[in-house]
Amino acid sequence: MNGVIKHSRVDVADVLRGFAVMAIILLHSIEHFNFYQFPDPATRGGFLPFLDKAIWDGLFFAFGGKAYAIFALLFGFSFFIQDDNQRMKGNDFRLRFCWRLILLLVIAQFNAAFFTAEILLLYSLVGFVLVLTCRLSTKTLVVLGSVFMLQPVCVYHIIRLVANPGYTVPSLGTGAFWGATYAMQNGGSFIDTVKVNLVEGQLASLGWAWEHGRVFQTAALFIFGMLIGRNRWFLKEHLRKWQTGLAIALVSFFPLHGLDNMVGDYISNPGILSQLKIILSSLANVACMMILVCGVIVGFYCTKRLSRTLALLIPYGRMSMTNYVTQGMIGAAVFYNWGLHLNAGIFESELIGIAIFILQWYFCRWWLKARSHGPFEYVWKRATWAI
Repeated sequence: MNGVIKHSRVDVADVLRGFAVMAIILLHSIEHFNFYQFPDPATRGGFLPFLDKAIWDGLFFAFGGKAYAIFALLFGFSFFIQDDNQRMKGNDFRLRFCWRLILLLVIAQFNAAFFTAEILLLYSLVGFVLVLTCRLSTKTLVVLGSVFMLQPVCVYHIIRLVANPGYTVPSLGTGAFWGATYAMQNGGSFIDTVKVNLVEGQLASLGWAWEHGRVFQTAALFIFGMLIGRNRWFLKEHLRKWQTGLAIALVSFFPLHGLDNMVGDYISNPGILSQLKIILSSLANVACMMILVCGVIVGFYCTKRLSRTLALLIPYGRMSMTNYVTQGMIGAAVFYNWGLHLNAGIFESELIGIAIFILQWYFCRWWLKARSHGPFEYVWKRATWAI
């Protein structure tokens, strides 16, 4: 093997992880970590109502559905690096990765005890698609990922609705689950909140992911992230591809975003409309996500000043799981009833999110001075190889 037995760590991937988790905390803080309780706008005079709306709309336009997508893309990339490192040593990583996904499910339950809308459970379940597809050809993976990205279940429902306008799209009925989690967030003790979060909260989160196209989108992003690793596209010599990708993403996003907003004026069947909007919003979010990804990569490799700035996110990205999990713990303690139960406005909530990010960033820099992994990353890695 010419002495090559391991891939080197890719800094730009850590930058992207740090960027994604930073964006996630900025969004979750204004959502009060899925606890949508805010002061009456009538009590917030002056400039604050406008500022609240500007922050909310701006952040969701920029990062809503995109930060999570970057995280998913990098999950697939990380799998390839781990799998290929073991392949170069003559080992088959697939069974070990299945065990790793089971461990991730356990970590997801710990995370869910604090935060109802965590994504690690979804990753631990959908992640098996990587094990099943990682030995397929690149051409086959491109086709499969594209099919997943086009939301085949939504396409199926649209076909059924066109053939039979009386057809009803099945609903999982997660409203009662969300109601139970909100009641505990608003008035429950810590123990009662944990109990509901681990059952109703997880069912509500998975149901929402299924009904909003996140399951197939996640599978597609996992596959495309694996392909990025297979083709070494995060390395600087492939910069031209990311510049081209940035142009394509820019050209694609605005028509998709426009169609998503205007399709309701032309489709009268509510069933068809709901399924079509899932497809369009999913594609628009992925296009916007690629603008962010390509922009970060181009900026990191092309501009020294911007590269130095973006490199500040590397330690934050190297501890992305630790930061993601502890964000939920801190946020729940700030906004839920068992904690401070702080009923802050959107502007103040965003300041809290920024403060959490800064504290985590300083902690990451300090922690990694003497260690190679964050706390949760270290436990996950050690447990992966424990048996």
